[in-house]
Amino acid sequence: MKYTNLLFRKKILIMGIRNKFSIAYGIAKSMISHRAKVALTYFDYKDKKFIKNFAEKNNCQPVLQCNVASDSSIRKLFYKLSKKWKYLDGLVHSIAFAPLDQFSKNYLDIVNRKSFNIAHEISSYSFVALCKESKKMLNKNASLLTVSYLGSGLVVPNYNVMGPAKASLEANVKYIDYYFKKKYVRANALSISPVKTTSSYVIKNFYKIYKNSKKKIFNKKSVNIFQIGNVASFLCSDLSIGISGQIIHVSNGLNNIF
Repeated sequence: MKYTNLLFRKKILIMGIRNKFSIAYGIAKSMISHRAKVALTYFDYKDKKFIKNFAEKNNCQPVLQCNVASDSSIRKLFYKLSKKWKYLDGLVHSIAFAPLDQFSKNYLDIVNRKSFNIAHEISSYSFVALCKESKKMLNKNASLLTVSYLGSGLVVPNYNVMGPAKASLEANVKYIDYYFKKKYVRANALSISPVKTTSSYVIKNFYKIYKNSKKKIFNKKSVNIFQIGNVASFLCSDLSIGISGQIIHVSNGLNNIF
């Protein structure tokens, strides 16, 4: 791993690692390589072992539990984090969820109120809740970053309820960014093209979507989690202070031709 000082002494909380295929994993690896001090969270004990092992190998601390569907859990997260760190330079939110039965068939045939609310609560509102609770810890020029998908603005077969949820997330980024203007804090989102992750394969026919997207890209290569991680590192660095309230596409141009 090649190290630089791009994020030297930056304290960044990264949320959303599940395994080595996670987008958050690629982001964490990149930020560690740029000498950020990284804190991690896990959702439940299924994730804890992998994340603890990753943290030990990469000198990440602290590692804290958080359920983003619970305001009390989020408050507890930042209370415990504040005991370790006095301030926060970056928050990376790479969390999304909808019930598994929502990723196949036609949208109106399978969408329902409960699934719609769950998708929006976990995939969109959770970023709002984290930003609200982190306010007191945010350093000047801190960066708030989340991960979206091109299915927010384009119809991607079987993505269904997650499309509106990601559109909601992107709108939240702009309102959050506006709120923080006077505090010199920025909020941005990465909008990515189809990427092979464990979560992606719950979408029916994802591999066909992935293969089709590769054919349309000029160099026939899809982005990977480490390329996404490098853009995330840039957006959490002082080099990107002029970028605020934006949806940054990391797609090899696929967003223009999908």
